[in-house]
Amino acid sequence: MPETSRARFRRFLEQYRTGRLHTTDDDGDPPSPAGERSPPPPPRRGRREYLREYLRWLRPHRTALGLVFLLALVTAGLQLVEPLFMRFIIDRVLLDTTSAIAERLSRLHLAGAAFVVVILCSNLIGAVKDYRQRLLNVEVMLSLRRALFHRLLHLPLPRLWEMKTGGILSRLTGDVETTTGLLQMAIVSPAISVLRLIVAVVVLLLLNWRLALTAMAIIPGAMLMSFVFARRIRPIYRSLRKDAELIDGRVGETFSGIRVVRAFRRELLEVLDYMVGRHTVLRKEMFAQRRELVLWTSWSLLLAAVNVVIVWYGGYLNLTGGASIGDIMAFQWYTYLLLGPVWQIVNSFSELQRSLAAMERVFEVLGLAADKPDRPGAGPAPEVVEEIRFEDVEFEYRVGLPVVREFNVTVPGGTVVALVGRSGAGKTTVTDLVARFHDPTAGRILLNGVDIRDFQLRSYRDLLAIVQQEVFLFDGTVRDNIAYGRRDASEADIRDAARRANAEEFIVRLPEGYETWIGERGVKLSGGQCQRLAIARAILARPRILILDEATSNLDTESEQLIQQSMEALLAQQTTFVIAHRLSTIRRAHLILLMEEGRVIERGTHDALMAARGTYYEMVQRQLQAAGPDGGAGW
Repeated sequence: MPETSRARFRRFLEQYRTGRLHTTDDDGDPPSPAGERSPPPPPRRGRREYLREYLRWLRPHRTALGLVFLLALVTAGLQLVEPLFMRFIIDRVLLDTTSAIAERLSRLHLAGAAFVVVILCSNLIGAVKDYRQRLLNVEVMLSLRRALFHRLLHLPLPRLWEMKTGGILSRLTGDVETTTGLLQMAIVSPAISVLRLIVAVVVLLLLNWRLALTAMAIIPGAMLMSFVFARRIRPIYRSLRKDAELIDGRVGETFSGIRVVRAFRRELLEVLDYMVGRHTVLRKEMFAQRRELVLWTSWSLLLAAVNVVIVWYGGYLNLTGGASIGDIMAFQWYTYLLLGPVWQIVNSFSELQRSLAAMERVFEVLGLAADKPDRPGAGPAPEVVEEIRFEDVEFEYRVGLPVVREFNVTVPGGTVVALVGRSGAGKTTVTDLVARFHDPTAGRILLNGVDIRDFQLRSYRDLLAIVQQEVFLFDGTVRDNIAYGRRDASEADIRDAARRANAEEFIVRLPEGYETWIGERGVKLSGGQCQRLAIARAILARPRILILDEATSNLDTESEQLIQQSMEALLAQQTTFVIAHRLSTIRRAHLILLMEEGRVIERGTHDALMAARGTYYEMVQRQLQAAGPDGGAGW
């Protein structure tokens, strides 16, 4: 039975009450298995360092930020003038029985008109300030998203695997959006509120220092209590974001593998898992909301208490000659203007906890090292591949368990090298090393006598094209997917690549031909059609090094033969690494490497290996027997 949401919530409460939730890793990702070769965890940084990092991001926007501050100051200044008009009208107009009616009316109209002007200016300038601030938020959000997306694209693959799809999407969307709230919650609102608070206190003291001290006596203690209370909410929101990330990741996996879900009748269990996760999130949200509700209710009671004190004590002062009616009315307004900034500061601190939890996740990723940064002095890769040489290459995913070992192979440029062997023999890892998805744990790979790590990574990968067994196509048109590696390709080049991949014959039968949308991951096409598009994409890229990982496994024998015939001229112009379990596809390779447990145990041409009657010969015989009487047709 899966764990219930109640059990999960109880475990969360236990961690929260014992303080363990406060020290839990922000990502909450499970640790790598023992010995897993993954990037070291990033150094832990304090909140102040993250805030400094955020301020550095705001530097390019300092002019816009300064304008927002100026508009906010003007708006706050005008709002602080407003109670004085009311005080003037009450004391100098309504309660002034010594002046003539005409004079009092003149004062009333003049003060009322000025009052209206101030209110209009305050609201108009406030509206401009809000618009400029939202525009600034959007600009900061876009720059953060661009930098974060760029960093994610260049992170080491193990780091991306740890984050999972849900974690990546969560950071790019919700976390970035919440982080930009820091501009308002940590900078603009507190700064303006502090200035308004100072001015309001000064004005209150000038109006009536006794009433001011009475009204403000309970505020410091309430603020301290609120800050401590709000600080306790931050770990809850961090946990909430992590839960949402895991749920979103699971949803993505579910619909990516929807065929498996339906084949194993897992629909009900997937719904149950989803609802348990969401119900756990709901419990945590309500747990946080209850704490925030206590805070908000306390402040509402505080505001009501201060108003009662002002009216009560102000009435006493008025009866004893210590305050006028205008003083009391203005005092009530100023008290609102006083408690408003105080509440904004406290509320900002509460909201700040959400933004800080998101900010840490965003800047933690931005602080990660990029995958395989170029070495100092790294140069461009050569345009011609003369030779690729593996010297004592070893690689291990887990420490002490190499999957490639003692790999010494020299590949002349323009040759076709086939890698064969059982699953897990290390074939795909070798091609991943060629593509620099990983770097050797020991030894080196030389291109034209130069370690490939001494080339600029982007320049080196310009030489490559890869066609994998699990083809990935994007949700776009047939044309877009073929031209993915060469956006500047002409219509003739795209059609030529499709013809050479034996793909045009089915493309022209599609509803809109090359402009047909193929759906996410090419779901509207068959497996063989997807693979032919992937081959066309590789052909159009005109690579110097081509990697074919079971590239024709989803094709029927006739289509496979047609593609091989059309690609022979292409393969003669580049260095090609082919992984194939169907041995008929690699009989014309210049060099066949039979791998077992990461080592090369046999090497040579197809004819030479067949003549040696070793392991390769036995594998071919087994495939011929499995193919039946007509099994030799493809040979």
